[in-house]
Amino acid sequence: MTLNPPTKIIFLISLVIAIIAIVAALNMLSFIPFPAFWIMTIAYILLSAGVIFKGI
Repeated sequence: MTLNPPTKIIFLISLVIAIIAIVAALNMLSFIPFPAFWIMTIAYILLSAGVIFKGI
């Protein structure tokens, strides 16, 4: 299996989602209905998909 670097847009989207998770963990965003763990998991899955699949 060959791993590829993620595109800039996938990296930036996952970074923004991770920052939202950190802010949600600090209870600054009370309107987000998901726990911060699941938000960070989504960011990690998105970044992993960007590394595994070519062109994403």
